[in-house]
Amino acid sequence: MLELDAAGALTTAHVRAGARVGGVNVRTVWRWLEAARTEGRMERRSRARLELSDQAWEVLAQAGGNVAALHRHLKEAGGEVPSLASLHRVVRRDLQAGRVLPDRVVVRREEEEQQTRQALADLALAGPREGGAAKTSAPRPPHPAPEAVVAASVGEGALAGVALPAGAQLVRTSSVRTSSVRAVAEAVGQAMAVQGAVCVFGNPGRGKTAAVRMALSEVPPGWKVTWVPVPVCPSVAGMRRAVFDALALAGRFPHTSALADAAVAGALGEARVLVVDEAQRLPVPCLEYLQSLWDHPGTRITLVLCGAGSARALARLPQLASRIGAWQEVPRLDAAEVAAAMTGFHPLWRTVPASELTWIDQSCAHGTFRTWAALTAHLQNALLTTADADVDRALLGQLFKRVAPPL
Repeated sequence: MLELDAAGALTTAHVRAGARVGGVNVRTVWRWLEAARTEGRMERRSRARLELSDQAWEVLAQAGGNVAALHRHLKEAGGEVPSLASLHRVVRRDLQAGRVLPDRVVVRREEEEQQTRQALADLALAGPREGGAAKTSAPRPPHPAPEAVVAASVGEGALAGVALPAGAQLVRTSSVRTSSVRAVAEAVGQAMAVQGAVCVFGNPGRGKTAAVRMALSEVPPGWKVTWVPVPVCPSVAGMRRAVFDALALAGRFPHTSALADAAVAGALGEARVLVVDEAQRLPVPCLEYLQSLWDHPGTRITLVLCGAGSARALARLPQLASRIGAWQEVPRLDAAEVAAAMTGFHPLWRTVPASELTWIDQSCAHGTFRTWAALTAHLQNALLTTADADVDRALLGQLFKRVAPPL
């Protein structure tokens, strides 16, 4: 038709015949001819692809996938807003491409937990001075070395991510804590040597996370350590996002699972320890996802699964359980080693006789390191806020009720 048009022989009959063959309107053919004459363009004009931001997808998830609610939210926010039909088309396109829309209940639960964690953090930052407990009195502690007792910073043995009372330090010498940490360090080190997998398990409060952090506090040159938090009610999509965020990869989270897996696999191509704490929450599909990362031919990772009940969780997936090179249990604090462990843990216990420390462990702590840490914090606060307080069985009996749940 262009040749006929250039020769001046193009007629309406030609255009009608072309429209019939192309299955379009006659006016469309005339418009194509005009674009070819004036712009020299034979192909369709490219159009900008409409994309939804991560914030828009979060709003859509909170609305339970209601696109009309997202459209109202965008209109209230102001600015240029696409039509409702366009939003439906974009959401349908991205979902078909593999984008996963989180469950509304899961999103709200995660938001509530985040708000709770932030509130607890705000309370911790406020401290006793703002809360009023320290304003009533400021007595001197009746024990020696008060500087160590009321120190605001954690001791030399502190590690990031491990909460300890003020003045406390992680025990590294001549105690059962050291043997547990040494056993965990050996298990992790052997797994790193062969790029294998290790499971660290034990009852809650025994210090599994602290032991793993101490074992990984100094890794060989060229190795990196990445801690992956397990989401609440985890799904494969949530676990994929958790790994992506933990690796701090640049750019937005990909819209498709294939692109996200490719980015994660590329980042795991260097020597890295991937630690998954609270692994007992993981269902079988999430464990299979971690196994796929470890089995990927391009990754070089050592997988550390840690948590109370993580061994039972792995039993649900024999394929991954058979790949675990070491099953390392963190036992409870032995009664014979309580005195050495606690006097090394915090200066408050250095003036308490060993027989009393044994009685405390038998009456309340029962070899649980987390209970000892909580009792230390309560005792420290009692000595700072109560005049002429002594560490006796009467005071300790009152504190036992604070750290033990009601029966």
